[in-house]
This record gives sequence, structure tokens and C-alpha cells, in this order.
Amino acid sequence: MDARMLKSVIFAFCCIGLAFTSQAQRKPNIIYILGDDLGRGEIGAYGQKKIKTPNIDRLAKEGMLFTRHYSGCAVCAPSRCALLTGTHTGHTFIRGNKEVGTWESFNGQLSLPEATQTIATVLKKTGYTTACIGKWGLGGVGTSGDPKSQGFDYFFGYNCQRHAHNYYPQYLYRNQLKIEIDNPDIKEHTQFPKEKDPMDPENYQQFVGNTYAPALMEEEAIKFIQRSQDQPFFLFFATPLPHLGLQVPASEVEPYKDLFDDKPYLGDKGYVPCRYPRATYAAMVTYLDKSIGQIMEVLRILKLEKDTLICLVGDNGPTFNGGTDSAYFESALNLKGLKASVYEGGLLAPCIMRWPKMIPAGTTSPHLSSMWDMLPTFASIAGASVEGPIDGISMLPTLIGQGEAQKKHEYLYWECAGNLQALRQGDWKLVIRHLKKETSMELYNLKDDPSEAKDLKDTHPDIVARMLKKVEAIRTDSKEFPLKK
Repeated sequence: MDARMLKSVIFAFCCIGLAFTSQAQRKPNIIYILGDDLGRGEIGAYGQKKIKTPNIDRLAKEGMLFTRHYSGCAVCAPSRCALLTGTHTGHTFIRGNKEVGTWESFNGQLSLPEATQTIATVLKKTGYTTACIGKWGLGGVGTSGDPKSQGFDYFFGYNCQRHAHNYYPQYLYRNQLKIEIDNPDIKEHTQFPKEKDPMDPENYQQFVGNTYAPALMEEEAIKFIQRSQDQPFFLFFATPLPHLGLQVPASEVEPYKDLFDDKPYLGDKGYVPCRYPRATYAAMVTYLDKSIGQIMEVLRILKLEKDTLICLVGDNGPTFNGGTDSAYFESALNLKGLKASVYEGGLLAPCIMRWPKMIPAGTTSPHLSSMWDMLPTFASIAGASVEGPIDGISMLPTLIGQGEAQKKHEYLYWECAGNLQALRQGDWKLVIRHLKKETSMELYNLKDDPSEAKDLKDTHPDIVARMLKKVEAIRTDSKEFPLKK
């Protein structure tokens, strides 16, 4: 039997839910790494030249790189909700970054409802041990949205995504227990002192702590893999990197410090000052890359490489504030929009998958996919059942080289905080913006105009009308996030 026929046989077993259930062959481990605000253009495999990402580039060389993979939403919480539930933001409960309590309370965001089906609950039914390490943002400690209430056996990190704006926190959570950390009280709203010289790096020491949160998360991820090595596991490594603020150990900045014409960032309402903003941001991306390298190394040492699917995805487009410079790094690959917009630059995400047993090395896929495809994909891989309707479609056929069997999306839909909507059908994309009590619409042909430079709504009113009708048909109303018409 040749390799292609063998893959066809394995795919058939996966589709009927019988794959990997033999006692002689363990189910594959799944590690999903979510880069926070990580732009496609910030990765070497997608063309980045200024920032070094050798480990991520190795993932692409040994796996599959996707060119048309979309995030779940344009901002953090709803994107994570779409990922974990397998549904788009026209159906999800969480459709925006709705906070609980005051900004400084760190009480978390709106909670996922009780008994929500998530990737973790689906995989646990088939014997997986599950962990979320990093940034959560889907419900406060002890609520229905707590990771421990949503299928995760273990949690370590920031429960509240506002808390994650500071990489030197005074505490993190292990499950529901607050773990104190030896860091000073760094106020993220603090601006650079006017009486001090902004060019002197020593004057920025007040914004640096002793213990870097991503280092602790890397350690926790490795420990989880080590203690779970004898059973199939799902690790949701939801690193806060490279989201703002601009903070990283000084030693990580050194290789970049003299490469860029760096002017100091003096802080604003939400993020701490930084002497070398471009160098620091580049170092944060590289720090993420190094953590991925450490995860890859522990898999090699434990001889789990061939039995582990690693996915690296960004949760939305690259950011636009807090001292970052997405234009300089071409973080969105010169597409229109950034984070918080539903243009291509705000929604298209990096997506790289490596699974040595199954995914052909060094391949690139134009398959049109989204984060809500992960739940059915992982369920197919694990031989798990999915209850009720979802919007995702398993990508397994594409992953194992059986593209002719791959089901395709009729459409992809997004909405964000009641202000923004977007629908992609084929090559057409409709953008709807509800701002200042006015609604505007734009229509683009992404095949001819991937940068969304030419609005065609006036020349194709029939397509606009058809797509508007589709939007009205597919979305459900949301009490928490009503459309601002």
C-alpha cells in the first residue's frame, strides 16, 4: 500500500470516529499555541525580515502553512470564544471584550455560560487530560466561565485579560488559587516622569519587575507535558505574547537594540513607557518563538514529536497602539486594517500546523478556514463526538493531504461588540460598520483586490443586497452585544 492510499484509509477511520482508538496506538497529543495580537507578517515563514522566529519557521518547514486562515474575531475574548466553541461570533455568547468590574479590579470578562461545549469538554470525553496556560479572558475565577468549569483540568496564568497588560504581575492563578509573585506594583497607566531624561534607559527600571510571567508559563507548559506524557493531552498555550505592554527582560532586547531607529515611548492610558519600543516588541515575538522552541525540545526528549499535533495561530490582527509600530514591521503584510477592525488586516491570522506522522512537510495551503474549525478538527483527530450544531468544519482532510475530500465553507461571518460585521462569501466580502448612529457598508472582491482598496458597493448593489440577506439569516440576536443600529 502506497503512502497516499494509507492516508486515505486513516482519513476514513477518522471520519467515522474510529481513528486512534486501538489500545496499541495512543491518540495524538494536541498543542494549540495562540499568539496574542501576533500578526502574520511578524513571522519569518510569512516573510518577516527584521524579527527572528527560527522555531516557528521550523514548524512551517516541517508542517503546513495556511495562507487563508481567519481569526475568530478582531479582538481577544470573542476570538477565544469562537475558537473553543466551534461557532462564529454571529452565534457565540461572547462577541466583544465586555469587562466585569472596574478596569483595575481584574475581575475578568463576561463568562461563558454553564455547560458550554468547548474543545476541552469534547476531548476530555475521549480520555484527554487538558490544560490552559496563559491568558484566559472568558470568565472570572469561580464563575461559570472559569477554565475549570469549561473542561480544563489545569489552569495557570492570567484569568483577566486586563491583568495581562502587565508582564510583571504580583500574582497569577493556578486553577482558582492566587499565586503571589515577587514583583513590584507596576501601574500600567503610569506615564514617564516629566522630570527625568527619556533617553536614559535607567529611568525605565521602575517599569520592570523580577519575574517575567511568560517565563513562568513556559515552565508550566513543560511541566504539564512531562507529567501528561503517558496519556493523550490537550494543551491550550494561550500566551499573552506579544500583546502590549512593551515589557521583556533586558537581555532579550540587546540583539535588537541597535538595529532600529528607536524613539522612546512615554506611555499612555493603558501601557507602560518603553525606551526601545521597536526592539522590545521584536524581542517579545522572539521570546514567544523561544518558548515554542522549548516546547518542541521537550517533545523531542520525551519522544512525543511524531504523536503530537502543534498548531500556532494568532487570535486577531496585529495591534496599533501602546508604542507598537505594525507599519514598520509590516505586521499585517500591508493589508487594510489592524486589530479591532474587520478588514483583512484585522482578521487574517497566521496558522501553522506540524504533525510529523500525518501532515506533509513544507506544504502551503490556501484552504479557507477559521478558528472555529479547530473544535471539529480536533474532534475528528481524537475520534470524539460533537453535540449540537456548530459552524466549524473539520480541516483534517487538508492536513493529511486529502484535499479532494475537504468540505468547504459556504461563508465566513464575524461581528464585533455590536459595532462591526463582515461576511465573506467566495471572493466577495461585505463590511458593515455601525458607528455614531449611522450604518455604512463596503463591498470588496478579495480575489482582485486583497487589500480592500476599491469599494464596489455602488457598482454591485445586487451582491450587497444578497449578502445583507444572508447576514440577517445566519446571525442570532445577542442580549449582551446588540447591534448598534
